[in-house]
Amino acid sequence: MKTFKVLGSGCSKCQKTAAFIEQVAADMGVEVQVAKETDPAVIMQYGVMSTPAVVADETLVHSGSIPLRGAIEGWLAA
Repeated sequence: MKTFKVLGSGCSKCQKTAAFIEQVAADMGVEVQVAKETDPAVIMQYGVMSTPAVVADETLVHSGSIPLRGAIEGWLAA
């Protein structure tokens, strides 16, 4: 199972990012766990300067916008 963390303040873009990852995973038949992290201290540990950001299996893979579907598919296939 892939694990994802969506880092951000809990804004609408962060919520859409989490929902989009879950949707793409369901479309691909991949089991995922998506958590939302809003603690600024934890977010800073990843070196994130703009949100939403995405951490896949403890690796920062995206920051600053809602990721594109192709990017999510790539993370799920890796």
